[in-house]
Amino acid sequence: MVLRHGHIVLLAASVLTASVQMNTAFAQAGALSTLDGMFEKLKGCWRGPELPRGHPGMQITVLFSFKRDGELLGRPRITFETPDASQADSIAYRTAVMETLQRCSPMPFSGGLGDAVAGRPFRMRFDDRRNQPKPVERKAWLSPKIL
Repeated sequence: MVLRHGHIVLLAASVLTASVQMNTAFAQAGALSTLDGMFEKLKGCWRGPELPRGHPGMQITVLFSFKRDGELLGRPRITFETPDASQADSIAYRTAVMETLQRCSPMPFSGGLGDAVAGRPFRMRFDDRRNQPKPVERKAWLSPKIL
């Protein structure tokens, strides 16, 4: 069988096209396609600060946006912190939140999710309260009384 120059170019182009399509499919296999997936990935990147035993921890909320390619857009902003937290705790938690966002970016967005989230603000709350005693409810009015 004799291949002409045009056939060789056509064969090479089809092999190259198939290779690019396979690489795109493999890249998108790990891509995030839902907001739930994005928030789960962010939760997986969270590493709370090291605290001494018995420390109550705190809550912190951050506002951030992504670009279409999964990079952070602008600077994330802290919108809430536990009011009675010390300055040292506040700094430790702010650092942990920023490290979480850096660890997770760029986010591996699928094309559709990247288009949908680009420039949109997201708010995420990290609740790292530890060793909080659960309130004890007294049900004295429900107890049967024996007279």
